[in-house]
Amino acid sequence: MSNSLMVVFPYKYQDTWVFDDAEMGLTKEPFVFGIPEMIDRISKDMPEANKGFKLIFSAKPFPGFQQSLIWVKEEYEGNWYKSSEWDLEGWLCPALLYYFEEAPKEIYIKAERKHNRSTS
Repeated sequence: MSNSLMVVFPYKYQDTWVFDDAEMGLTKEPFVFGIPEMIDRISKDMPEANKGFKLIFSAKPFPGFQQSLIWVKEEYEGNWYKSSEWDLEGWLCPALLYYFEEAPKEIYIKAERKHNRSTS
């Protein structure tokens, strides 16, 4: 059984939203085709979001989720999703299937500030 809640830490690299996930073998995996605009929206009030923030996501609703993305169609081995509240659509590449056995009909998301642990 896989986790119900997943987390990635998007950050800006060469003006593009990307994320790393060592367990999945992903480094600077880019968000493209409409997803960067969604990330801009969900992180707009977060100071220094471009340096990294926590993005929690799940195929099921969870307490405090901020947005849901609704599956539209499959295309080029990826999947298109539309925002439930914003007039935006975006394409998630095949790396989506590293987190889900199949493309979920909805993805629930929440953005949070990334808190650095103190070493003292």
